[in-house]
Amino acid sequence: MTLEEKAGAILEKIREERPLVHHVTNIVVANITANITLAFGAAPVMADAPEEVEDMVAQAQALVLNTGTPSRAGWEAMLRAGRAANRSGIPVVLDPVGVGATQFRKDLVHELVSELKFAVIRGNLAEMGMLAGEAVRPRGVDSRLEEGARAEDENWRAKIARAVAERFQTVAVVTGRRDFVASGRRLARVENGHPLLTAITGSGCMATAVIGAWVAVAEDAFLAAYGALAAYGVAAELAAEKAGGPGTFQAYLFDAAHHLTGEVLAQRARVALL
Repeated sequence: MTLEEKAGAILEKIREERPLVHHVTNIVVANITANITLAFGAAPVMADAPEEVEDMVAQAQALVLNTGTPSRAGWEAMLRAGRAANRSGIPVVLDPVGVGATQFRKDLVHELVSELKFAVIRGNLAEMGMLAGEAVRPRGVDSRLEEGARAEDENWRAKIARAVAERFQTVAVVTGRRDFVASGRRLARVENGHPLLTAITGSGCMATAVIGAWVAVAEDAFLAAYGALAAYGVAAELAAEKAGGPGTFQAYLFDAAHHLTGEVLAQRARVALL
């Protein structure tokens, strides 16, 4: 079975099993990440009260933590949910949104990666560069850096993915024009996607949510990560064929994800092992 066929098989498994994915996420993207999770066939729940997250995660097949709008209550909720998931063997996905933007975010993400075991960590180049220990200078929660040509260097992106994977013993995903997925000695590049993804809020957060759905049913988190990114990228390409701009693109993105089949994904996915 090819890489692309494996990705398609996981999509069909998601639609068959409809796994519950628990999100402790940020207020900006809660609705759209729930919708993209639902569109691909999984069942989202967005519980973030510290008092209930442990009970909720016990019912889930995966947990997604997103630090986009951090607060003290959210910090506690993420730690409680993550510890409960780790105890139960439920895979946890981290999106360290804006980790380098403020000291509060740095402290939060540092405690999360110190206390919890993550199946996958996904971020843009600025975020993952911070986790890799590189001297990067992010711009708010944006993916742009002040590093000039280095920010476009694909070898550097691959290096960052490998460094985060090794440092935290996880599957590391650096998303951008091309996505890089690293785990141990394995490295994959995913070339699916469309520039309109950069024109809507929360496109990276949606990618993380889709990874959450994939790890919920796949035993291999590396396979889950690149399969999820390929599916999301293919859906974006299909949506862009009909969209007139960012507004209609987002609507068509949900439609494309909803209608995507394992067969179409296998045909259109562009994944390479490096």
